[in-house]
Amino acid sequence: MWHFISEQISEELGKDFICDDIRQLHEQFHTRAFRVSDDRHRFFVKVADAANLHRLQAEAQGLEHLRLDEALKIPTVICSGKVSQHSFLVLEYLNMQEGSVQSWQIFGQALARLHQRDQQQMYGWQEDNYIGATPQPNGWQKKWPQFFAEQRIGYLLQLLIEKQVLDVKIDKVVEAIKAVLAGHSPAPSPLHGDLWQGNTGFWRGKPVMFDPAFYYGDRETDIAMTELFGRFPEAFYQGYEEVWPLEDDYQYRKPVYQLYHILNHALLFGGQYVQSANMQLQNLDS
Repeated sequence: MWHFISEQISEELGKDFICDDIRQLHEQFHTRAFRVSDDRHRFFVKVADAANLHRLQAEAQGLEHLRLDEALKIPTVICSGKVSQHSFLVLEYLNMQEGSVQSWQIFGQALARLHQRDQQQMYGWQEDNYIGATPQPNGWQKKWPQFFAEQRIGYLLQLLIEKQVLDVKIDKVVEAIKAVLAGHSPAPSPLHGDLWQGNTGFWRGKPVMFDPAFYYGDRETDIAMTELFGRFPEAFYQGYEEVWPLEDDYQYRKPVYQLYHILNHALLFGGQYVQSANMQLQNLDS
């Protein structure tokens, strides 16, 4: 496997690469992450079963679509493919550091500019992808309340019911979500889609984003995710507000946007996330 991956990297680089140092970094969702290197180059490689090639390729496409602001560092995609029973994705390796107050402020500014650029006329994307290991439908839709209620909340509820994790009436929840978002027609912005601190870092002073769940939607969904599992440093939000202030009623919509990620965690991890999901759904019904 590694000989084939080395050949693919060599072909993309236009020079020989033979990985003589292979170190596994972590494993999640049946995907192993490695740092591979020779005496001149380092790369970050994800390896999964062959059936997961589409998920890795969707990640690569999402990364390519996030390159809209020079202040943001997005890992360069080197190559992807399939060998034997494995699929793989090779990215530029970035030795990341913690961010300073100033770098977090720059991050917020850069994300706001990203949200302002390459806006579309509709919500969704050219193909379905993934949020973590969960399929994420992205069929183009003109109305944001309908898109989010059906393709985000409704879809996940269906998966949770099929796994017998939750027992709810999907139609009732979907209509409640539409009611919360009624009249809200935000610009369809390019989104990271899964923006928590574990998918960010800093490299040579530049903010880094990776592991996207890319689509075009309400920018507030990215901000809501940054507040779900421990807020980003305050400088990040100050920087964002300097470029494109949030609407006052963002706080009203935030719990609904966070519900999507809570439902996904309930599906992937169970446990306390199921309790949180039920609590949020009860609040929605009250």
